[in-house]
Amino acid sequence: MKNIQTSGKRKRAIARATLKSGEGKITVNGMAIDRIAPELLRLKMLAPFYLAGDAAKKINIDILVNGGGVSSRADAASVAIAKALAQHSEKLESVFLSYDRKLMVSDARRREQRKPNCRGKARSKRQKSYR
Repeated sequence: MKNIQTSGKRKRAIARATLKSGEGKITVNGMAIDRIAPELLRLKMLAPFYLAGDAAKKINIDILVNGGGVSSRADAASVAIAKALAQHSEKLESVFLSYDRKLMVSDARRREQRKPNCRGKARSKRQKSYR
């Protein structure tokens, strides 16, 4: 089996996943996925594996995630994993799309940039409290 490389984005987080044949190990930034601290975020990353079922048992995935916060990193990693599994097995793409479209499509929304003279806020001008 050839190596499959995919990527996923969410806000400022970018995840790159490499899929290889193996015994079902998943590593995130060099450590096992079992060591990811908030369990909710770990389950969010593992959602494509639960949907894939037996197809994911003979695959190793290495994920490199950087940028963003913890939640956006988890979302980016799940997108990268789902894309890699969909390239590995064609029938999984329809399963992922029917479950949640955000597993296959990166989220294009970004933070609105700050405007000058507003102390870090996105609104362009200060609102007046009178009139």
